Amino acid sequence: MKIVKAICAPGRTGFYFDDQRAIKTGTAVADGATYRGLPITPGFTAVRQAGEAISVMLILEDGQIAHGDCAAVQYSGAAGRDPLFLAEEFIPVLESHILPDLVGEELDSFRRLADKLESVRVDGKLLHTAIRYGVSQAILDAVAKAKHQLMCEVIADEYNLTLTTEEVPIFTQSGDNRYDGADKMIVKGAAILPHALINNVELKLGPKGEKLLAYITWLRDRILALRSDESYHPVLHIDVYGTIGQAFGNDNYEAMADYLATLAGAAAPFRLRIEGPMDADDRELQMECLAGLTREVDSRDIPVQLVADEWCNTLEDIQYFADNRAGHMVQIKTPDLGGIGNTVEAALYCKARGVGAYQGGSCNETDRSAQVCVHLAMATKPVQILAKPGMGVDEAFMLAYNEMQRIRVILEAKA
Repeated sequence: MKIVKAICAPGRTGFYFDDQRAIKTGTAVADGATYRGLPITPGFTAVRQAGEAISVMLILEDGQIAHGDCAAVQYSGAAGRDPLFLAEEFIPVLESHILPDLVGEELDSFRRLADKLESVRVDGKLLHTAIRYGVSQAILDAVAKAKHQLMCEVIADEYNLTLTTEEVPIFTQSGDNRYDGADKMIVKGAAILPHALINNVELKLGPKGEKLLAYITWLRDRILALRSDESYHPVLHIDVYGTIGQAFGNDNYEAMADYLATLAGAAAPFRLRIEGPMDADDRELQMECLAGLTREVDSRDIPVQLVADEWCNTLEDIQYFADNRAGHMVQIKTPDLGGIGNTVEAALYCKARGVGAYQGGSCNETDRSAQVCVHLAMATKPVQILAKPGMGVDEAFMLAYNEMQRIRVILEAKA
């Protein structure tokens, strides 16, 4: 089966592009669903901009159409990531350098075609991660259609993995609506919650961490009050965007560990994960600081898991952080890795090193990228998968949960 035509169309994502630096430094002020103030990160024309995507469609010899969505993360251009991804700017790149070369390709191997995509250079540079992300999704879908398989079956076959119908725990994210959002998650029985978007010291963490402590205390009590039975025991996963390091010092491991112990006590009887405790503004420093805090937490048996995020973007970054045990878990932020084959490789690498693999991503993705990512997770079995896109909870949870259940039932029927 061959590709006979390759086309693309502009699209919207499920959230926005936000200038993280403007938000974290306080030069941007929240104003309803947007922000007032001037952007800082190059490429931004406003602190918050509508998220953009590009849908890539591959038409096969038998008339089937495979597709994937090019999308980038909410905080594009931050912490070493590729710049803002705008459809008007990158559709010409696809139409000139990528899509014509796909026409006529034999759909015999996802890995062969994905590796070929990863090797493409334009003006001596790698393709934007968003382009590699979306085109590789379309390639996987095309190979699956050509072979009359599920996408997860193609991944399992090509990476020598064993498929099971076991569910992967779903992590839901609330955005700033961290109270009503948490209620939705509890009612729907989300396995991991709530993300909470703690991205400002003064407004959300508190200068001494008191605001986050109060929120975790409220969240614990809210779960105990709303859960339908005692068997519901979610993990509390809070993304703090480096604000703990801002408040206590990026390399002040003892003070940060003291604070983390207090948070863990407030979260009990639920397990606590803290993502991105510091942001050192440099990959090497970030690894060293996170590894140092991980050692401090482990030496004191503090019941909290640290999750690497900032400056841990590419497959190489993830391997580097995992090798140095910088965090108990690593977020595999799928759009940042480029081709989805790198997401598979990253999950398998983390598992081999005894580091938790969190297959994440961004609220600024699409329904299609979310569906494809569920297939990757069902093949590689990470510790958790992010419900995406958007921050509304219900829609993203539905997409991840329903795709996972469809896969499970189909695999059971085939068996």
